[in-house]
Amino acid sequence: MTETITEKIKKRQVSISVVRLTTQVVKVLVWPLLLLGIIWGALALWFDGPSARWLAGMLSMGFAAGSLTLLALLRPFSRAVLIVLGAFLVVVTWWSLIPPRNDRDWQIDVARTPRIELVGDLLIVENLRNFDYRSETDFTPRWETRTFDLAKLNGLDLFMSYWGSPSIAHTILSWDFSDGQHLAISIETRKEKGEEYSSVAGFFKQYELYYVVADERDVIRLRTNYRKEQVHLYPMRTPIVRARKILLDYVASINALNDHAAFYNAATSNCTTTITTHVRNIGIAFPVDWRVFANGHLDELLYEHGIIDTSHPFDEVRQLSLVNARAEAADQDPAFSERIRAGLIRPPLLVIPAGTS
Repeated sequence: MTETITEKIKKRQVSISVVRLTTQVVKVLVWPLLLLGIIWGALALWFDGPSARWLAGMLSMGFAAGSLTLLALLRPFSRAVLIVLGAFLVVVTWWSLIPPRNDRDWQIDVARTPRIELVGDLLIVENLRNFDYRSETDFTPRWETRTFDLAKLNGLDLFMSYWGSPSIAHTILSWDFSDGQHLAISIETRKEKGEEYSSVAGFFKQYELYYVVADERDVIRLRTNYRKEQVHLYPMRTPIVRARKILLDYVASINALNDHAAFYNAATSNCTTTITTHVRNIGIAFPVDWRVFANGHLDELLYEHGIIDTSHPFDEVRQLSLVNARAEAADQDPAFSERIRAGLIRPPLLVIPAGTS
């Protein structure tokens, strides 16, 4: 009988120890998730909260300090977790209901939204941007209407523009037509007058999404000749039928944004992730790869998959793709697009396997 009671006591002690250990393990696993949620909630309240900065600051600090205090002092711990999760869900619900808008006081270079009409094979583009730049901030606005014939679509090119870290670039697609026209589309933030871009604010609802539909003398020359960014140009092997489908998917998004605004997001709806979304929208698989997010290395990924020229080692292809010197020399020349492509190798287009599109 004594041994039986002793065994029961030992079993109970073991059970209690297991429960305590499990509780500690759960806390260790839960704390990082809670901290991430608290940080996100505090930043959301700061960036997207009331326009009165003192009030946004109070809400942000109150949410963070209150949540951490509850988790540190309130027992049982599970009760504190439930209260903090409840507060977090309130913030998420509020944040998800913030609407994007098209009627803000926009900066001049994003003041008009493009609209594109498809008539047979003709794309009629309204509000195509073709500004005459004298410096990055001194320019004459020019919004034009142009027509592009899809029957003359000749290829699809990728621009990658670097301004700082070699791991981060701005990506721009440009459609090449056999009549000499090029239609460049850059996915960017739509900033209000007096507003500057913040890489942290870009993860929140601070900027609307904007498609710059432009002449290459505008959107490329601005970067090479005035911002002094390093710009690389890669002719891609995308089959014409796919290049057309991607362009038409762009057109659908551009027209939709004209009627219903959407938010830019630095993680999910940026210049590169949105391109991959358009590619997937037409049924083409795009690899899930870290270089989509560290997009300064996107050209390496495309080289590995044979999407750009692979007839030379990658370093040579990359060096040849740098267009800054040619762009600066071409400047306002109407043949700007032709001159920046001088010496580039346009690789043969990929052959689509039978039964695919």
